[in-house]
Amino acid sequence: MNEKDANWFKPLWRRVAVTAVVIAWFGFEAIFTREPLWLTISGIGIAYCVWNFFIRFPREAPAAPAAAPAPDEPTGPPPPGAAAP
Repeated sequence: MNEKDANWFKPLWRRVAVTAVVIAWFGFEAIFTREPLWLTISGIGIAYCVWNFFIRFPREAPAAPAAAPAPDEPTGPPPPGAAAP
């Protein structure tokens, strides 16, 4: 799931709503049409929603990458024997 999608699905209610719609679709197919193809497709949709929205969903929004330090800034401790600025 890319960062844009993860940010949109961050509120729990959106993930629950999408999953509930897919479950309702599965129920409709199971009760009224009993068409194996659409039962399979909606069942896979439920599995996809549960996996991506509840099991694998990042607990926190993806953080923006840290900015690279400027070339004149030290990136770590000075080497042994070097004078401190």
